[in-house]
Amino acid sequence: MTEYEFRLTLAQLNPSVGDIEGNAAKARAAREKARADLADVVVFPELFIAGYPPEDLVLKPAFQAACRAAIEQLARETADGGPAMLIGTPWVEEGKLFNACALLDQGRIAALRFKANLPNYGVFDEKRLFARGVPSGPVTISGVRIGVPICEDIWLEESEDYENVVETLAETGAEILVVPNGSPYGRDKGDLRLSVAVARITESGLPLVYLNEVGGQDELVFDGASFALNGDLTVAAQLPAFEEHVTTLLWQRCRGGWHCSGPIVEQPDGDKADYAACVLGLRDYVAKNGFPGVLLGISGGIDSALCAAIAVDALGADQVHGVMLPYRYTAPHSIADAGELAGHLGIRYEVLPIAEAVSGFETILSGIFKNLPLDITEENLQARTRGTLLMAISNKTGLMVVTTGNKSEMSVGYATLYGDMNGGFNPIKDIYKTQVFRLAALRNAWKPAGALGPAGEVIPPDIIARPPTAELRENQTDQDSLPPYDVLDAILERLVEREEPLEAIIAAGFYRDTVTRIDHLLNVAEYKRRQAAPGVKVTRKNFGRDRRYPITNRFRDEGKPLPAPDETLVSRGSRASIDAFEG
Repeated sequence: MTEYEFRLTLAQLNPSVGDIEGNAAKARAAREKARADLADVVVFPELFIAGYPPEDLVLKPAFQAACRAAIEQLARETADGGPAMLIGTPWVEEGKLFNACALLDQGRIAALRFKANLPNYGVFDEKRLFARGVPSGPVTISGVRIGVPICEDIWLEESEDYENVVETLAETGAEILVVPNGSPYGRDKGDLRLSVAVARITESGLPLVYLNEVGGQDELVFDGASFALNGDLTVAAQLPAFEEHVTTLLWQRCRGGWHCSGPIVEQPDGDKADYAACVLGLRDYVAKNGFPGVLLGISGGIDSALCAAIAVDALGADQVHGVMLPYRYTAPHSIADAGELAGHLGIRYEVLPIAEAVSGFETILSGIFKNLPLDITEENLQARTRGTLLMAISNKTGLMVVTTGNKSEMSVGYATLYGDMNGGFNPIKDIYKTQVFRLAALRNAWKPAGALGPAGEVIPPDIIARPPTAELRENQTDQDSLPPYDVLDAILERLVEREEPLEAIIAAGFYRDTVTRIDHLLNVAEYKRRQAAPGVKVTRKNFGRDRRYPITNRFRDEGKPLPAPDETLVSRGSRASIDAFEG
């Protein structure tokens, strides 16, 4: 028999970093929905009022003060008798900056909880921004003791400096764990989150609510996909991915503790989830930065075709402008395929031949280049002419240029600075070429929820079937100078995502010459990647936020077995004396 009911509203929302007023307005709207549902509390994601991640913006005293003022105003508004608010915010106390969650109730800031475990790996850099909080007991809302571990506080890495926040909460009487998160999308990340939640429930015996934000922020995409699990590990609720959603969960306290049965929405996974992330990342980058739309060069190749489809799904056909920029090496079927693609997508489309412009550059340079053989310089002139024209149209119209290089190309430097690398954002920057083919075929058979593009076949099959080529010289294909993409991508995944030594990759069955050449290309292209546009992160390790290598770097893995450490050379007292010195 039910003894007590508790209504908790999950506000899975899309904040904008720095838009404190806009984020507060979203919080108010969600609170009104919670009020209509007779909720006791409405919960928001990590650092919601600031937007996440705020990076070094959060260090500005003016920004800290503005966040606090917004929180104080929201607190005053809870004097109306409506639901309490549990909302993430930066908070300065005793001269220290904390990643905090504030309970606003009955016209005041009723409680504050500070994040104790600060992630400092991958895309996270919180130890340089925030002070560590001390694990605290639960907060009380309508007589229910709610534990509030913040994101990393439930991810239990075994280390001496890790605080077991959940253990503290269980020992101090928490009845339900509510976890506000800013957890970026990554392929198969949902399974990992679920396993973490199950581990914490198993240890504590407490039901757990995992609330994640949704939306794009620069290179990161937050997928939402919030969920709740009962204490017996049954799924209490599962919210949709890649969209805002506000829902109220009814919890009932019975003899076995608190239990909930809410909505369960099926989640996209694999390539479908990656495609949805690319769409949301581009949509929010354009909208949050105030661009009226996008512009991209359409070559008749698969990369630009996929980017065009993503752009239309993200923004609608009326905000996408495609330009074909043919030269004498551009095949007639490429021009035909580009036109067919534009027709399928319904976008504005123009053909601007570049022969006259390229000839002009060659004429200007003819004196300097006299008696020098033709080489890649002339090929790059074509790409740079295209880049110049696209940027001119962008300057005139305000449309943002979408750059279209995939991760395979960016890994090995097969891209031209100030040419095809020109642009403001790249939706497929973290997508390997083999997946580009899969996503193109997928989009022809499936339209994601919320996509603004047409259903059915949008990318001409000939574009998918044709061997990739930059068309910068006669009869050129990518495979003239690169191994097959399935081989290339398999090697790159081991080099980039896994950081495997060359010897291990060779031992896995790849040719030594191929592996060492790809590793060389990866290393020497670092300077190009530093100048590339930002783009959506979908893999375990993207270029930029995850993988930060020096440009000037003379170390090279020689592909030999790694030497074993010689512990006999380490003095017994060396570590102790170092520790004593540091202390």
